[in-house]
Amino acid sequence: MVDTNARESRRTVVRRRMIGLVGTGLLGTVAGYSGDGKASSVTSGATDCSASNEYDIVVAQDGSGDYETVQAAIDAVPSDTSEETRVYIKEGRYKEKLELPADRTDVTFIGESVEKTVLTYDDHADKIGDDGEEIGTSGSSSFFVYGPDFTAKNITFENAAPDVAQAVAIRIKADRVAFENCRFLGNQDTLYNYGRRTRQYFEDCYIEGDVDFIFGRATVFFEDCEIRCKGEGFIAAPAQPEDVAHGFVFRDCDVVGDAPSESVYLGRPWEPYGQTVYIDCDLGDHIRPQGWEPWDEPEHGDKTKTAFFAEYDNSGPGYTPNQRADWSHQLSETEAEQYTIEAVLDGWDPQSRLEKR
Repeated sequence: MVDTNARESRRTVVRRRMIGLVGTGLLGTVAGYSGDGKASSVTSGATDCSASNEYDIVVAQDGSGDYETVQAAIDAVPSDTSEETRVYIKEGRYKEKLELPADRTDVTFIGESVEKTVLTYDDHADKIGDDGEEIGTSGSSSFFVYGPDFTAKNITFENAAPDVAQAVAIRIKADRVAFENCRFLGNQDTLYNYGRRTRQYFEDCYIEGDVDFIFGRATVFFEDCEIRCKGEGFIAAPAQPEDVAHGFVFRDCDVVGDAPSESVYLGRPWEPYGQTVYIDCDLGDHIRPQGWEPWDEPEHGDKTKTAFFAEYDNSGPGYTPNQRADWSHQLSETEAEQYTIEAVLDGWDPQSRLEKR
């Protein structure tokens, strides 16, 4: 039986693309746009929704867009398409447990305002699911990203659960995923860079948490980001496979926080071959002098012999290279120069994608 609602939703996206080809004069007839071709309620510093930067779908809680929920917009995206689908999300707190399926490819979310366009939910690992079992860390995620080539700009991703257990704001399994000017809010396990052998990029983003709040198996490049430690704990918990060349790379990031002095580790290996490198970062005084914790687990052997944790030319009171764990590394200039975006992300150039937004 044909789902007529889904079919009509996809036709809406196609019509939007046709309008964009006809010219800017018709954009005033599209829901969510004013007569001058701009989306209503764009505030200072928010996304310019001009006719030259048209969107396929507009989400607005007040009914002025195509859909009132983000999941409805995702469901309207044509499956297995080779074209980008651009989704403009107006200000609001969208409390939804979201999923971008694997067959929804090349989807871009653009928020009206990073502070006021919030995608949120409040599950946590100890919550009991419909099957009577705890939903666990993975099940706690507010947003599951499976579709490759997903991009987001000016969006806050949040897990608003109380600080009682692991609570993931976003779980990313997809390859070639990029974020610019986004916020990731939570406590333990905020950002789950889940996908084994996937590539992810974060630019000018804000990420907060306390315990292992950036974790997973993906290869990830963080550039010009603010990493905020809300309490004692660990920043990164990498778990890359043995045959993956790179893990987490932080470059030109500010590592700040409200945690007590010398109470936070830069990272610890979740799995034996986890990798994390900080380059040209500013480290606050909450970073422990030893920097890294080995996460001893008998079943995994001595992780200090397999994990790779390193730094180069960091600064700030938390940068104490002479006191770092003796199994960690201080890179030479030549070694640090090898950590380019192209090299780390194996030839994928996320910046060229973001420049089009």
